[in-house]
Amino acid sequence: MKIFTWHIHGSYLYYLSQCDLDIYIPVNEKKNEGYYGRGKTFPFGDNVIEVPAEEVRELNFDCILFQSEKNFRIDQYEVLSAEQRLLPAVYLEHNAPGPHPVDSSHPLYDAAVVLVHVTHYNKLMWNNNVPMVKVIQHGIPEPEHLYTGEINKGIVVINHIKERGRITGWDIFERVRAELPIDLAGMGTEHYGGLGEVLFPRLNAFTSRYRFLFNPIRHTSFGLSVCEAMMAGMPVVSLATTEYANLLVNGECAFINTNVDILVEGMKKLLNDLPYATSMGQCARAVALEQFNMERFNREWEEVFQFAINKKNVSV
Repeated sequence: MKIFTWHIHGSYLYYLSQCDLDIYIPVNEKKNEGYYGRGKTFPFGDNVIEVPAEEVRELNFDCILFQSEKNFRIDQYEVLSAEQRLLPAVYLEHNAPGPHPVDSSHPLYDAAVVLVHVTHYNKLMWNNNVPMVKVIQHGIPEPEHLYTGEINKGIVVINHIKERGRITGWDIFERVRAELPIDLAGMGTEHYGGLGEVLFPRLNAFTSRYRFLFNPIRHTSFGLSVCEAMMAGMPVVSLATTEYANLLVNGECAFINTNVDILVEGMKKLLNDLPYATSMGQCARAVALEQFNMERFNREWEEVFQFAINKKNVSV
């Protein structure tokens, strides 16, 4: 299938490109949001195809994939032809609801478009305004590097964590950093004691050497960095909120709690006992292999695109 979308979340686009799809993305000279093209960060294959934004109207696609409110409200009218805007369409919602976790109304209002959430929590909490709502959990390929844990520190991987404040748990990270050895990586973090961005091709090898991954985010989808750590066999420490409380079992494949003091105690256990951390990481990997395997991810995305196409053909 030929899918047109925008480059919004590079990691997700890379994993989506592992599916049996041809993905067309627009690029312009400004390289503004959605129009970056392939870029140089991700090792995209030949099935991710750059199209100059002004030439998009000349191409044929099977389905349009929106990935943000801007894509839906603005971008489609700027780059797609009137005929292309009538094509089958899917809206992929990456985020948990905001600004309110319960009363936020989702911006998709076109009943002909299929809405896809990345977690069941997100589907539950968003006020969805369309009849066709589905969930496709993340898919992660097998990593090149598995967990070793020889660096006796924790690691947090969050872009611009301080700027995003309480949502991403900057205050929680600061508290934990004062008590335990823990590093911080992500875009912008070099300005406040972090290591800065670790580019995607190096991220797996970089994080898998740390003793555990800590996720202090209060309200979020299931972060890809957490999925990637679990798939590598790395133990995870996380707040027991959103979808984490659904997929992670406390004391088995992770430490999850809403009491940060208890999480700190769990981190201490992991720092003091590498064999214990390794065992917990193996449990995390088993969950990831079951929940985030690429075969299931590929199949469900193909089914959603085909569902959208079939629905559109019936309506026409």
